[in-house]
Amino acid sequence: MESIKGKNILLAGATGGIGKETAKLLMAGGAQLFLTGKTEGKLADLAGSLNLDDSRWMAADLTNSSDVKQLHLKFCAVSPFIDVLINASGVGIIKSAEQLSEVEFMQAIQLNLVAPFLLLQKFLPDFKARKKGLIIHIPGILGKVPMAGAAAYSASKYGLVGMLQSIREEVKRTDIRFTNIFLGGVDTAFWDPIDLRVQREKMVRADEAAKAIWFLCQQPESGVVSEMVLQPFNHQAI
Repeated sequence: MESIKGKNILLAGATGGIGKETAKLLMAGGAQLFLTGKTEGKLADLAGSLNLDDSRWMAADLTNSSDVKQLHLKFCAVSPFIDVLINASGVGIIKSAEQLSEVEFMQAIQLNLVAPFLLLQKFLPDFKARKKGLIIHIPGILGKVPMAGAAAYSASKYGLVGMLQSIREEVKRTDIRFTNIFLGGVDTAFWDPIDLRVQREKMVRADEAAKAIWFLCQQPESGVVSEMVLQPFNHQAI
């Protein structure tokens, strides 16, 4: 396994339940970590708890190309290159098709598909310059197996998977590796606004999901884990 010590890692969605736990593990492993998230206050609190310098985090709306451009500039100011990009950002909207509004549908597309596109559009040239690196996304299990009430979420996540597969083909003659982790139910604030009866105590814990991401960051350079599926052992819907 490859050590993450000293590696330049960009973690997007750092203030989410999984993101925060992942940040802790990466810092403990000696990574040169850079954090981004949408809410500045939460991001500042997390950076402070990890003793990260102000130069190593930035609040950004990843659906805004100008914000992503500024994020890239700030990252490059403190990191000579990028080794790993982890995108743990996104939004979950679980509603039946007739209850789903156009605004909600477009929100899912913007946050779960357009934002990853803008992020890769800006950072992929840096990976291509070195012809190596690791890019990790979290499409979630609904990006592989849809369920009722997940039209917007699954549409955005299926789109994400297709986009990543296409981009992977563009760089297949390099050592740039893509890993997708398909997480089932994870007990985070993701579920707070969702009107669905679930047994959260049976879900995957956020810290355990983070360990999976931490593990994937250490995969050997001679191979790649293209996909990982991690979901609860027992059914969590009531």
